[in-house]
Amino acid sequence: MKNPTLLQYFHWYYPDGGKLWSELAERADGLNDIGINMVWLPPACKGASGGYSVGYDTYDLFDLGEFDQKGTIATKYGDKRQLLTAIDALKKNNIAVLLDVVVNHKMGADEKERIRVQRVNQDDRTQIDDNIIECEGWTRYTFPARAGQYSNFIWDYHCFSGIDHIENPDEDGIFKIVNDYTGDGWNDQVDDELGNFDYLMGENIDFRNHAVTEEIKYWARWVMEQTHCDGFRLDAVKHI
Repeated sequence: MKNPTLLQYFHWYYPDGGKLWSELAERADGLNDIGINMVWLPPACKGASGGYSVGYDTYDLFDLGEFDQKGTIATKYGDKRQLLTAIDALKKNNIAVLLDVVVNHKMGADEKERIRVQRVNQDDRTQIDDNIIECEGWTRYTFPARAGQYSNFIWDYHCFSGIDHIENPDEDGIFKIVNDYTGDGWNDQVDDELGNFDYLMGENIDFRNHAVTEEIKYWARWVMEQTHCDGFRLDAVKHI
């Protein structure tokens, strides 16, 4: 294709109310008329802030606006049926679809766990305190409303390498989680800003855990089969 044109069909301040998918379905014909060849959609998965989530605080990758989680069924942009209708309308107009996906971190855990952590210098992430703190952290994701549909994978502290809030003692900051996969520190295949930019926010997903990488690959195949999207825009890539 010569000179393809990609349209980002959302912005950070798009209003709440679940109307984006329906609006997009109605305008698909017009986008084709003005020469749009590809549309970049916002994250379609349920975020920790439910219907107010822009999509970058990923809670449940398998909830595309289908389950009553975080106070809502629909996401900020609409429900799953409306999403699929919008994508179908775009495809009928020969417009390719890219989904924005956030697999660097998770937020909004369902349960706390007893964990061990180490404080990290926020300005130089390679400086990790030798002292290990026994505490509690929101690191267990069970997705009770989804009840194992599509995936029965349970996320716990073994799936994450870092966190920004602990309890008992209560403290905010950056903490490296101590588990079977984090003994060598942060993942080193990341940007070197701040010494090591593996950690960004929330519960930092650790791709050194083979079970985690397999679950993410399984989800990627699942979401492509569910939506018939053509590809992804990967968020926070320099942190992965």
